[in-house]
Amino acid sequence: MKAIVLLSALVALSAAKSVPQIPLDNSHYVEGESRYIWWPDEDGTPVLVDLEEPVDESARNARNGADNQYWLFTRQNPTNRQVLTFNNANSVRNSNYRGNRGLVVIVHGFQNNGNSPMNPQIRDAFLHVADVNVIVVDWSAAAAGPPQNYGRAVRNVPDVGRHLGNFLTWLIRDFGGNWNNVHLVGFSLGAHVVGVAGRQAAGTPARVTGLDPAGPQWENHNDRLRTNAGRYVEAIHTDGRAYGIMNPSGHADFYPNGGRRYQPGCRFMNIACSHGRVTELFASSVRHNNRFVGRRCVNLWEAELSTCNGATLVMGGANINKSGSGLFGLRTGSQWPF
Repeated sequence: MKAIVLLSALVALSAAKSVPQIPLDNSHYVEGESRYIWWPDEDGTPVLVDLEEPVDESARNARNGADNQYWLFTRQNPTNRQVLTFNNANSVRNSNYRGNRGLVVIVHGFQNNGNSPMNPQIRDAFLHVADVNVIVVDWSAAAAGPPQNYGRAVRNVPDVGRHLGNFLTWLIRDFGGNWNNVHLVGFSLGAHVVGVAGRQAAGTPARVTGLDPAGPQWENHNDRLRTNAGRYVEAIHTDGRAYGIMNPSGHADFYPNGGRRYQPGCRFMNIACSHGRVTELFASSVRHNNRFVGRRCVNLWEAELSTCNGATLVMGGANINKSGSGLFGLRTGSQWPF
């Protein structure tokens, strides 16, 4: 029996290192082992990405965290952004930022920007339920490009996160605010950005939420999202062992519908659907309090099977004082509000 298991592992490892031939099919992919993965370009066409391709260091240095843009939205300007500039006091004084409000920070992922659909969806959900400052971080200068630029974007994440952490420290120190009311939310590579930002701020944010933290090249990465990013760190996994990481990344980790593709309502031909679904689930959880309730799992295997029946914990939501720990499984619907 042990010989069969070993042989299967060797076959899987061999497949992970070989060049896959069938577009859209990432069944060969092994988290932390594979060299190649199919990734959709801006038109949805699958492109084979070499995860071990050398990074153009000169291009990386030209596009780092100093290019971050910080867009403020409040109930006074729910759709028209006000740009806050690091170390420019007037940009904050002349804005609707108020230190006596809570602060929600939203960070997009690879190939996205501040106008990507996830940002207004999550922004609007928070402003619907609470009078808060919402800052959308646009780091598209370091995150943009064709799928082949994924490695460069990965290398940019730590610098982007450190700049974000320094910006938030300056903002709260000089213009008011309370780390007990700060919630950082990041999707995909953005989940690792908020992890770095939280550590740059000495782990003081009250809450950090990683939405399907990026998987490729992050399995053993020192800068990946971990529990030291904030007082309460949670991760919601929807495309584990593919574009998302499967292993636990926070104090509490949620695995809706097994935490893997294909999420309900996602078709086989849309290989990015399950990864992106997490942003919709989270926005729904903010708008509809206590909509998604996870049950604690004994282990990751049970979470994948969605057979967990332990203690309950609400997934997502806007509660800044949330706490809990463990792995949690649950089922969702296939369309909004899921």
